[in-house]
Parts: sequence; structure tokens; C-alpha cells
Amino acid sequence: MIKNIVFDIGNVLVSFRPEEFIDTVIFNKDIAQCVCNAIFKSQEWLMLDRGVTTEEEALKVFCERDKDLTVHIQNAMKDWHQMLTPIDDTVEMLQKLKKSGYKIYYLSNYQIAAFEFIRRYKFFNLFDGGILSCNVKLLKPEKEIYEKLSEVYGIKPEESIFIDDTLVNVEGAKKQGFESIQFAGCDDLKMKLAEFNVHVN
Repeated sequence: MIKNIVFDIGNVLVSFRPEEFIDTVIFNKDIAQCVCNAIFKSQEWLMLDRGVTTEEEALKVFCERDKDLTVHIQNAMKDWHQMLTPIDDTVEMLQKLKKSGYKIYYLSNYQIAAFEFIRRYKFFNLFDGGILSCNVKLLKPEKEIYEKLSEVYGIKPEESIFIDDTLVNVEGAKKQGFESIQFAGCDDLKMKLAEFNVHVN
């Protein structure tokens, strides 16, 4: 019997579209792509998610590595949190699941500064708890981060559904005994939840 629903945050509950964001800051397509790669596809970005560096430290590395892009990188990093907006349809589903009596958790690769920005959204008050990668120095799909969620909140994986937009993270959760769904939109999620006898009305 399913008792717990575990949500990823990025692109499940909160939008994270760096390419679209960069295009609103930098109007030269080639430069925009270079800046996007320099920031969001860097090793430092993963280090931010793991909680082993700060935005200030990462920005310094970005600018030193790509000196010709310094001004563009600085402009992008100044306002990048603004792209982190709620995905209303999924938030509505979360609210309905909570109202139906399910325990609701989050398990996400996320940076501390970004989380401080999004935690102002009211739906975060609905969670019974959650694990952020930056706080435990672990990243999905490392098995220890799923184990940490179970350990901290005393939940049983077999009684839990994990929802994530990234396949490798879904597969990681399955290996740890969680029922898992790859997020591909709310209509699809509603159908897949129903397969576990979890109905969103």
C-alpha cells in the first residue's frame, strides 16, 4: 500500500529552464549557448548541488575559466534564480495528494541559495519533510541519498512512490526499492499514479 509520495523539485514542481533564461539575458545566440554551457553544464554546478562550494566561489571559477565571457556570466548569475517558478499543475496535484492523506516529501539535487529562493512558495508548507543534496553532500542517483530519506523519516521504500524527470534518478530509486515514475507531464503522472491505486481527483 502506498503511503508516501516523494517529489523531485527541478522541472517537476519548480521550472528550471536555463537555456530559455539565458536567451532573455543574452541576445546573441552563440554567446548565450557558451554562457549556458560555462555555468549550467560545469563541474562547479554539480559541486553547488553537492554543497561543497558556494555561488561566489563558482562564479569566480566561471569567470577565470572563460575570461571573454565574464560580463555575460556575471549578468546571468546575478538573476538566475528568477527562472525558478512553480509548475502550477504539479503543485495542484501535490495539494490533492496531501489532502487525500498521503505523506509528501521532496528528494532533490538542489543548491542552498536556490532553495532559499524557492522555499517562499506556499506549497512547501505541505511537505512532511525532504532531503536536499546540498545538505547531505550526496547526489541522486547515489544510493546513499535514497537511504538517507528512508532513514531520516522512517519511511519504507516499498510504501513510497518517487517522481523525477530524470531517468537515471528514477532507476536509482528503483534499485533502492522505491516505486518510481519518470515525470513527463501531469496528465501522464496522473495515469501512472493510478496504476499504483493512487488517484488524484
